[in-house]
Amino acid sequence: MRPTRLVILAALLLTACGDTADLPDEATFGANPTIPEPTTSLIPTVNIATATGWPAGAKPTPAAGLAVNAFAENLQHPRWLHVLPNGDVLVAESSAPPKPEDGKGIKGWIYSLALKRAGSAVPSANRITLLRDADGDGVAETKTPFLTNLNSPFGMALVGNELFVANTDAMMRFTYMEGDTHITSAGEKVADLPAGPLNHHWTKNVIASRDGRTLYVTVGSNSNVGENGLDKETNRAAILQIDRATGRVQPFASGLRNPNGMAWEPQTGALWTVVNERDELGSDLVPDYLTSVQEGGFYGWPYSYWGQHVDSRVSPQRPDLVARAIVPDYALGNHTASLGLTFAQGSALGKAYQTGAFIGQHGSWNRKPFSGYKVIFVPFADGRPSGRPKDVLTGFVSSEGDALGRPVGVAISKRGALLVADDVGNVVWRVSPAPSTAMRQ
Repeated sequence: MRPTRLVILAALLLTACGDTADLPDEATFGANPTIPEPTTSLIPTVNIATATGWPAGAKPTPAAGLAVNAFAENLQHPRWLHVLPNGDVLVAESSAPPKPEDGKGIKGWIYSLALKRAGSAVPSANRITLLRDADGDGVAETKTPFLTNLNSPFGMALVGNELFVANTDAMMRFTYMEGDTHITSAGEKVADLPAGPLNHHWTKNVIASRDGRTLYVTVGSNSNVGENGLDKETNRAAILQIDRATGRVQPFASGLRNPNGMAWEPQTGALWTVVNERDELGSDLVPDYLTSVQEGGFYGWPYSYWGQHVDSRVSPQRPDLVARAIVPDYALGNHTASLGLTFAQGSALGKAYQTGAFIGQHGSWNRKPFSGYKVIFVPFADGRPSGRPKDVLTGFVSSEGDALGRPVGVAISKRGALLVADDVGNVVWRVSPAPSTAMRQ
């Protein structure tokens, strides 16, 4: 096919009508979302906000009583954040590694075009940068290459003086001393992580247990619903646990299509995660979710979703696994691409944001109208979600339908501000109480 015809076909596919959501947003959030019958088609719904970045002086819109400013700018695809004990902030500047076996076929081609339009198909800086706000004015005056020559890094965790970095293919360990602004050592590989030439969901996140003995690692699936072969899904769509001392790897929980953010709920000490669910079942399916994670628990993927709703596309079927699939705790809207997660412990954003979870929603591609493209807060009571979510940071999509930014990782700074990594705007945003609100607290 001639290049011009390819361009025309691509344009037609990326503006294809597809189906439009019928459910109101309120029906897609909470403990009991509406789960309608699926809608399938040969060509999936493709509706993605074209990544443009922020015009000069523009920024997202904070909720009433809050303010936002750029904590650090001119980054290169910032994805994930980690706050060190001294207040320094680490940001993983990263994108997908080469995946020569991924994106094959017509649907794979459409998906790759969508990634380019979304601003995700950019070279990986393979770097972690250190941001320091020594004078406490809410702007990082120091921006230092902290670790370089990594391999699509994402999650970070500090245990004592050992800094763990989740590359796309391995868990790495580096020696860190408080106040360090860069690390030059090659590091030590603790364990291999599922990767290879397919590596569909490439991001790997990590947090440590409270006693520091165990690392928990998220690994997304190698497909949408197993279409690349279930033999390609070993130790994927899962949270793995790694013994910090020996490097031994074993599954902790499975059936989680693409888990990313993880955090310990402050009151109960339970592990929670946010999960991106499957695509191509229509604009009203399937809700992404926030859930506590049970050791040995199975959450449905690929055989079912939201408990026992069977996905007929998967072969062979596994009714035995479907029967024990755990229903997630809290739906986060259909196709919102919820990635970032941090609990509000230490937050200085006011009483409305004291108990609950902040979630970065990267934004949809397989839904009309758009969903996600914002940061939300899910209130908690007694260690469980309680009530409707609140918008914290919006305005990432322009009135023309362009993505000015896309939020990913979220973290609470040492001074209690909410930090948000924006991988299209190439900014880390800082959300704090508005001046008049801060004076009343």
